[in-house]
Amino acid sequence: MNATANLGPASWRMLRAAGIPDAANLRQLGAVAAYLQVKRSGQGASLNLLWALEGALSGRHWQQVARDDRLRLLLALEDLEKMHD
Repeated sequence: MNATANLGPASWRMLRAAGIPDAANLRQLGAVAAYLQVKRSGQGASLNLLWALEGALSGRHWQQVARDDRLRLLLALEDLEKMHD
């Protein structure tokens, strides 16, 4: 799996600015935790980034992720945000 193939330069700029320098770190964190880290770093990430991160890690297009996994990811994000507040 090549996570970098599914993420463009703007996504990688946001990830790196949030302290996620490469695909190995992204895999270690997972899509939800990585998205929350980017969001909390002030990068102005939309939910499209969450879909793209999950797509990169699962080898699927972000639109398929948004359609098929939206609820699961949003619930996981809500749970993680509660743990960090």
